[in-house]
Order: sequence, then structure tokens, then C-alpha cells
Amino acid sequence: MKLQLIDQQKYMILKFPVKTAIPSSFHKITSFKSITYTEDECSLVVPEDSIDGHNAVDVDKDWVIIKVVGILDFSLVGILAELANPLAKNDISIFALSTFNTDYLLIKYKDSEKARNVLQEQGHAFL
Repeated sequence: MKLQLIDQQKYMILKFPVKTAIPSSFHKITSFKSITYTEDECSLVVPEDSIDGHNAVDVDKDWVIIKVVGILDFSLVGILAELANPLAKNDISIFALSTFNTDYLLIKYKDSEKARNVLQEQGHAFL
């Protein structure tokens, strides 16, 4: 697969109570951002320090994002497993996100170079 480290910046993952209003600054972010609501929580992924997280239940910083380049057909199987399994075998944790078009892996910044090497050894190419 073709992969790309996006934005060259660090991201944070924030957890809010499910009924929390999204900070207005979220809508002003022009780079990668994600919001997910479940019956248990609201999770945001945003560039570090791009929003005020004082209402957050938890904040985890120092993530970078690897994008699977291209549009993935829904009939494809095992895309995340093909990336996640070798990373897991090398003690690299991930936070995975999927969109309509493709998949994203968040990797801790301290593990980003190791993750890149592991994925390249598996035959994946970084753009």
C-alpha cells in the first residue's frame, strides 16, 4: 500500500462526555480533524493546541497520522489488519480511524520512525 505521513504536525485525542457541545474552534481547523460520537463518549482528533480541552475528560497528545493513500473500496478486507498486525508485533500501538474514502493510523510520535521502518519492511511505500 501507499502511505503518507500527513501534516508533519502532532495531534491530540480528546475524550468528552457524550452531551458536550463541540468547541467552536473545532470548526475553524483546516487540517485533519475527526469527531466521533457514541452512546458513551465524544472523541475528537485535532492538531495539538488547536482547541481548548479544559472540558475534556481525558487528553492524549503526541500523535502523528499515517494515511492510506487512495480511495479504498468497501469490498476490500484486511487493510487495517495488514498495517496493524506488524506494528503490534513490534510493540507499536495505534489509534485507527476510517472515513468513507480511506483509513488513517495514529501512531505515537516517539514510535513514528520505527513504524515507518516496520511498514516499509512489509512492502508498503511512503510518499
